[in-house]
Amino acid sequence: MDKRTILAVVLSLAVLLIYQMFFAPPAPKHAAVPAQESKQASIDTASKSPAIPVTAAAPKFAAKQISAKKEAAPKDIKVETENYTAIFSTRGAALKSFQLKGYQKECIKCTDDIYPVIKNSLTGTKQPATAKNKEPIELVAVNESMPYPLAITFPESAPEIAADSVYNADVTNLDMKNSKEKQRLVFSRIFNGKIKVEKIFTFNPDNYSIALDVRVSNLTDSTLTQIPHLNWYEYADPKQVVDRYSKEGPVAYVSKAIKRKKVSDLSADTTLGPDVSWGGFEKKYFMAVIIPQDPSLTSINMSKDSNNMVSVDIKGTKSTIPPNQSDSLSYALFIGPKDYSLLKKQGISLEEAIEFDSFIPGLKWLSIGLLIFIKFLYQYISNYGVAIIILTILIKLIFWPLGNISYRSMKEMQKLQPKLTELKEKYKNDQAKIGQETMALYKAHKVNPLSGCLPMLIQIPVFIGLYNTLLYAIELRHSPFFWWIQDLSAKDPYYITPIIMGATQFIQQKMTPSTGDPNMAKMMLIMPIVFTFIFLNFPAGLVIYWLLNNVLSIGQQIYINKKIVN
Repeated sequence: MDKRTILAVVLSLAVLLIYQMFFAPPAPKHAAVPAQESKQASIDTASKSPAIPVTAAAPKFAAKQISAKKEAAPKDIKVETENYTAIFSTRGAALKSFQLKGYQKECIKCTDDIYPVIKNSLTGTKQPATAKNKEPIELVAVNESMPYPLAITFPESAPEIAADSVYNADVTNLDMKNSKEKQRLVFSRIFNGKIKVEKIFTFNPDNYSIALDVRVSNLTDSTLTQIPHLNWYEYADPKQVVDRYSKEGPVAYVSKAIKRKKVSDLSADTTLGPDVSWGGFEKKYFMAVIIPQDPSLTSINMSKDSNNMVSVDIKGTKSTIPPNQSDSLSYALFIGPKDYSLLKKQGISLEEAIEFDSFIPGLKWLSIGLLIFIKFLYQYISNYGVAIIILTILIKLIFWPLGNISYRSMKEMQKLQPKLTELKEKYKNDQAKIGQETMALYKAHKVNPLSGCLPMLIQIPVFIGLYNTLLYAIELRHSPFFWWIQDLSAKDPYYITPIIMGATQFIQQKMTPSTGDPNMAKMMLIMPIVFTFIFLNFPAGLVIYWLLNNVLSIGQQIYINKKIVN
């Protein structure tokens, strides 16, 4: 094998190693509660979370909550649609719980025992769902001493409007499961006879978008100046293990660029803006964001206190309210899945929150293209694993001519090895002459040494693009293939496919024509072992892609070898 081919193989391995080591960092010791493993799995348990003790370092609204003994007891209002069940509280006129009906915390069909899975697959028996994996995703993670998300404050006002103030609600519950009409929930309160604040939530039963209008009325004879702060609060449990690939934490779209902070990186306040199109809190597959009416006059602050409470503060524009008049603020909310098609329809770049970005420019669009194509295939075959197999075959067919050129070139290079050895012996003291004569030999036999590397180099961008697609596309979350592989976005729980993949790569390497030092060829046989260990924790869908690609490559090599002999 010539040096250029060896270098290409080594570089491809280095790209994978660098991507794994530096662009998919290990899980931090202190991280936020992931949505799919939130301890607030049900509405009933939300009120039983342990309280955070108030210390000298705690924010002032926490201290106010303890001292505010005259406040009326807060009440809960349930809002239910086909997509979610939300619990609002009159404390802060804010969100206490938000559960997505179509997404479970755990994979329903996944199991810790391989034999029942295989037996059920062969017999057509469905794996029974347990109470644990039937629990819906909970997107609100707070402790009782914390204010709830979507609390609005006016720190500069007098009297100050705290995040935990108790409001009045105009309804007790909203049942929208069988309704197509929008409905409203109105919270209101008068503060010290001077300011009246109304929060009007408008729900659309068909999607995850919620409109929020805030009306502030000046009941005094003096002009009031207000600066609204709409907040999303999240408790980051330091004991909770987080998916190593998830960048869970605050996220915002500022000046046409995505800005995100991992919870572990929030050592100090981070203020961004103005020109904040939206901001909120994200998890790997889900997010809750606030969309202001006027981005050009909006800024955002991200922070975490000593009690592991993360705060995302959307600071609005300053408004002056004349006596006995009102001012209105409008927001849009999106609380739901990071579904690319769904986010794209919003028209405000929410899809940028999906982590398709790569260290190789342009691969983001490749990942999106692969996702769109896989979803297209899924419409007809209803199995993303089969869709990946079809995609692999199509990619192989597209690059089949390049593969033929590569294998032929390596065969020709193998034939030239005796002559190359003679040149090295003849001009062993003149490296320049060896290079000159080698290139002349290649030209005379019409051999391009680079052609053997080309298919491998082309596969790297496709591999990384598909890697991002399988890792971050919610469409593939908990998506089953066959038998024991019940989640294509997660690793093979029994490492069967990575081991088979390593075996096929060994066979392929063994069949590859040796064009260099025999000792170097033996060393290259170690690469399948290295690749096997790298692939152990990769998404099962990606391993299936690489495994099938190896099998097809072996078939292509057999075909070329027979054709050359004949």
